[in-house]
Amino acid sequence: MQEERKGEIYMLLLSLIESWFPILSLFSIPLIGAIYSYTFAIVIATVIFLALVVYQKKVPELFQKNARKDLLLTTLFINLLFVLVFIGLQYTTAGNMAVIIFLQLLFAYLYFNVFGSDRLSPMQTAGAALMGVGALTVLIPDDLSFNRGDLIILISAAIAPFANLYQKRARSFVSSETILAFRNVIALPAVFALAYLFEPLPTQENLVKAAPYILIIGFLVFGLAKVLWIEALHRISITKVSAMLALPPLFTLVFAYFTLDEVPGIRQMLGIIPILIGGYLITRPAKEAHV
Repeated sequence: MQEERKGEIYMLLLSLIESWFPILSLFSIPLIGAIYSYTFAIVIATVIFLALVVYQKKVPELFQKNARKDLLLTTLFINLLFVLVFIGLQYTTAGNMAVIIFLQLLFAYLYFNVFGSDRLSPMQTAGAALMGVGALTVLIPDDLSFNRGDLIILISAAIAPFANLYQKRARSFVSSETILAFRNVIALPAVFALAYLFEPLPTQENLVKAAPYILIIGFLVFGLAKVLWIEALHRISITKVSAMLALPPLFTLVFAYFTLDEVPGIRQMLGIIPILIGGYLITRPAKEAHV
């Protein structure tokens, strides 16, 4: 199997997993808060990755000289991205955030395709554009209005491709588990500080109630899905990866219908069409795309 096809399959699996994140979060956030939900999920993922690094005897990779710069820059941009998102959410809505953060596709295309050396075929470029239009159609709220929170999140969307770039580079020297263990260990103090500053401490009773959802989020969404993300980045272009981020909202609509009885509106249903067409076009081999 070609490496690029493997990357596309990893993105499909990742999308299936991450599509459950908003649904599971609806159960944990009312109990312990948004940032604490994220914090405890990161703790679980960190324990898993550190255990894997030790078990696989990859501890030396944490101090790999060739990867040090990329690991540190990955950690810097990832943390800065999440800090900006959480600050921005103080002033805007989750709907606005979902739309604006997806604009990382636009920034990735500008950085790496327009001004950079990465190239997509015309057919794949059209596929990326269609996926972007479809995702925005699905995500955009009826009362979208821009404010300072949106501007802050727009900055985080502009940062996201750099975080992906340095993760991609680091993967050339060390394993996915090492990258995630490294960045999570560095991130945890900052995340805990954010939770402490912006949210009340959760009660023991609520922590117990939220534990099953946090365990699933930590193990699958911030564990397995992040490994798939880095492995996909290792095999396909950042622009294509960013475009395929249109898939999780599509799967979320489907799963929310069956688990929460949430019926998607006409606009959401229409948005599915360009996502599916774009997904087909962007995953076609380049030599076929030119036929």
